[in-house]
Amino acid sequence: MEPLVVPLALGILIGLFLIQSKGTARMGILFGPIMLLWFATLGLLGILSIIRAPEVLGAINPLHALDFFVVHQGYGFLVLGSVVLAVTGAEALYADMGHFGKRPIQHAWFFFVLPALVLNYFGQGALLIEDASAIENPFYLLAPGWALYPMIALATAATIIASQAVITGAFSISRQAIQLGYLPRMAILHTSEHEIGQIYIPFINWMLLAGIVALVLGFQSSTHLAAAYGIAVTGTMAIDTILGFVVVTFLWRWNRALTITGLVLFLTVDLAFFGANSLKLLHGGWFPLAVGALVFTLLATWKRGRDLVRERLQSSAIELEPFLAGLAKYPPHACAGHRRIPQCPS
Repeated sequence: MEPLVVPLALGILIGLFLIQSKGTARMGILFGPIMLLWFATLGLLGILSIIRAPEVLGAINPLHALDFFVVHQGYGFLVLGSVVLAVTGAEALYADMGHFGKRPIQHAWFFFVLPALVLNYFGQGALLIEDASAIENPFYLLAPGWALYPMIALATAATIIASQAVITGAFSISRQAIQLGYLPRMAILHTSEHEIGQIYIPFINWMLLAGIVALVLGFQSSTHLAAAYGIAVTGTMAIDTILGFVVVTFLWRWNRALTITGLVLFLTVDLAFFGANSLKLLHGGWFPLAVGALVFTLLATWKRGRDLVRERLQSSAIELEPFLAGLAKYPPHACAGHRRIPQCPS
């Protein structure tokens, strides 16, 4: 089926963007149960494998990671570029917070998604302890042979829904950029009668579709996209760390020494992952950087243009206090209307 992968991917993506106007509430009726089944399956497969090789739980000890770096040195740094793919998707939570709110994401992540993922990764490790040849595909080899095709179907459905999460995040961030004056006004449609954050922006929807179709046709393979994805995710995490530092320092007024310590610790981790992925710049890593530079230029240009227009209008505007004084001295004539104001003089 390899020749059909790209056409099928394009068909699925186009279908996904076509139903965006229906709203996430309606799609959630279908998507929610699928994701519950997906993560429950991940956790169950992991548990069954861990039972057969419980010594894998020793990986909780961070000294194993330290020993790996000491023994392998430079290779340990290179491995970070692949390890980071295990946490990709977490950055989409921040984007979707504006769409669904804080509590739903907190509850779904800490009580369901995170435990299922940890169990599955530990399960894959346990499988490799039992059979090193399973490195060929440890995820699918966790499942019994008869479950291969159902797992492929379930994984495909979960991937489609994960794409949905990123799309809704794009809508939320675009609306915030509009409200902050970094994007021009666009049509924003509210798709829920109860949740103000659930929106649909037609222009962003079709622009995303065009960009993603070009991306699929250009890269042709998820393997080729791995480098681009790693750069995008680790860059986002580093930016989030810096923005978080600004918030806790200048808005929340936390202790300066404490916040700087936290900034250094988090940035050390983020930049280590970013540095490991930056070695893949020529293999697709350039793409998210180019897109990011283009989007930043558009946002900054629009913001600066709005500021220039406002300054020009203010320079030729009437001062407020003299204007109010003039109104008080020479009040405007009020004509008859629904408030039964006396007739205007002829």
